[in-house]
Amino acid sequence: MEIISLELLLYLCAGAALGGFINGMAGFGTGLMSLGIWLQVMSVEQAVPVVAAMSVVSGVQSLWMTRKGVKTGLHRMPRFLVPALIGLPVGAWLLNWIDASQLKLAVAFFMLFYTAFFLLRSRLSAAFQKERPFCDALAGFTGGVMGGAASLSGVVPTMWCALQPWDKFQTSAVLRPFNVIILTLAFLWYLASGHVTLATWLMTAIAFPVTLLFSALGVAVFRRLSDNMFRNVLVGLMVVSALSILAREFL
Repeated sequence: MEIISLELLLYLCAGAALGGFINGMAGFGTGLMSLGIWLQVMSVEQAVPVVAAMSVVSGVQSLWMTRKGVKTGLHRMPRFLVPALIGLPVGAWLLNWIDASQLKLAVAFFMLFYTAFFLLRSRLSAAFQKERPFCDALAGFTGGVMGGAASLSGVVPTMWCALQPWDKFQTSAVLRPFNVIILTLAFLWYLASGHVTLATWLMTAIAFPVTLLFSALGVAVFRRLSDNMFRNVLVGLMVVSALSILAREFL
């Protein structure tokens, strides 16, 4: 195993800090923020399992730190998660028939379109005042399919939750445990498939304390955000995610 260089160490810590902070604040986004940094010095096979592990670590910590607030919305989480677990193997099967790169590009353009739709939500707010369990389940199932096909499980649930009149804790009660469970399963799959090497474990161990520290800072910022600011953060991250996907696929 190669000795970790100073350059790799700096990139590793920078990605862990940024990814941990965003995950602590928004409940998702470790991969969005960390991969762009880590892929400069790490292979995809190394970076993706580390992202999954750090997403779980950050997610569990942020859930614990916000546990009193998120209780108000936990009853909605199963109707997102159960369909997502059904959708995951469907997405993995579809990967044999579709091109993952083309799917990611389609999702990126859809996220940009969604941003324009979100800006008009005040005119359409009456359509989202009532509970819609079927739509929750559909968002979860679609997230599972996209997670199995393109590792984008959080996109649709985040979009749907941002449109709801829920407060930031009720939204987090869905997104935080949803992403923790889905990414735990993803990491176990990487482990069973032999993608987690000794070098991966070492990089995970180095990123671990940095992720925890900056995740806690992200939670502190989350607590200071108003409900409307939190929704805007989610949509802003959707835009950054879309642009990041487009940049990676075209460049």
